[in-house]
Amino acid sequence: MLNYDIVVIGGGPAGMAAALKAKECGVDSILILERAETLGGILEQCIHTGFGLQYFGEELSGPEYADRFIQQVFRQKIEYKTDTMALQVTEDNKVYAVNKTDGLLEIQAKAVILAMGCRERPRGALNIAGTRASGVMSAGTAQKYVNIDGYMPGKKVVILGSGDIGLIMARRMTLEGAKVECVCELMPYSSGLTRNIVQCLDDFNIPLYLSTTVIDIKGKDRVTGVTIASVDENRRPIPGTERDIECDTLLLSVGLIPENELTKNVGISLDRVTSGAIVDEYRETDHKGVFACGNVLHVHDLVDFVTQESQIAGEGAAKYVLGQKAEAEYITTKGVGAVRYIVPQKVNIKNEGDVKLFFRVGSSFKNATVKVSYNGQEIISRKRPRLAPGEMENVLIKNDMLKSFSKDGVIEITVEA
Repeated sequence: MLNYDIVVIGGGPAGMAAALKAKECGVDSILILERAETLGGILEQCIHTGFGLQYFGEELSGPEYADRFIQQVFRQKIEYKTDTMALQVTEDNKVYAVNKTDGLLEIQAKAVILAMGCRERPRGALNIAGTRASGVMSAGTAQKYVNIDGYMPGKKVVILGSGDIGLIMARRMTLEGAKVECVCELMPYSSGLTRNIVQCLDDFNIPLYLSTTVIDIKGKDRVTGVTIASVDENRRPIPGTERDIECDTLLLSVGLIPENELTKNVGISLDRVTSGAIVDEYRETDHKGVFACGNVLHVHDLVDFVTQESQIAGEGAAKYVLGQKAEAEYITTKGVGAVRYIVPQKVNIKNEGDVKLFFRVGSSFKNATVKVSYNGQEIISRKRPRLAPGEMENVLIKNDMLKSFSKDGVIEITVEA
């Protein structure tokens, strides 16, 4: 059996940032497990720029952003195993993993950091009529084909879903010579970043149809076209609005799902909205010594925020291993009305330091007010010129304010238009 103070499951931007922060906080015995052949995670196939503006103050491509952390992992001599699949985390924080070099690994950890990322929602979750013709794939799969493997998935493309991957692939396919007929979005608003709508659709005259979905996929061996239709407020197709579009490829960008099979199997409580673990301000789950961060916790819009959150988890795991965690007296957080969720879901008022609460709204707002209350009493009010479902928001709760709270209280965040 191998023994480590901290085992990090996932070698993408979240896992590397967490491991580096734990090392900085004084923990030397750290192991990163990554199922791909290299560190870096999904960033390796994201060759477009736009990464690092928040964290580094400069614009980087995905591989460049990842490489900065990979080089730090090398310099800090943090151990890692690639091409290694984590199979199980047990109740006593033992990790089972497998690879072709070592075979089955049994690793005893004092703390475990879950950083497995997320996956795309597949066609099977959408209930679209049609045969299993080739040419239907997720936007992320198409991204790998084009950017890593050098294959063109098709020449005439329709994209369902306006998530950031779909928007970016609309531009990428256009630059590679394909004709992107349109992007269809079921909701009355885009779920992607505003800058991606402008840079990837508007700049290339690609139409975005809101409140629209694909109701039929035509073709037997290969996709030959799709039927789109407008939807009502209940997201049901409106008869008479159907329109046929000829295409040979349908890309799906219909949401991301945190990769939480390991989390579920160890019995950790999950948030029904985020589909990630319920955590405290150090991203510790309700299973002692197990932390979660990055897209396995909740889907982020910017990798810079993934890095910042993962550093919090790395510090929390280090404090746990070194016996520096404060005694726990928790208050809970709750999103009200348009606020869909808040992370963390609970906060220890005994800890030192400020706490940043991250949240998302369920619809778009202009010139709105974000209000924070504790046990019904308003404590913070901030004007926001714009709020959108595709962009993460946050409020900072100062430590002196936390110290005035009592155990079992509730912090609520609301938005008023």
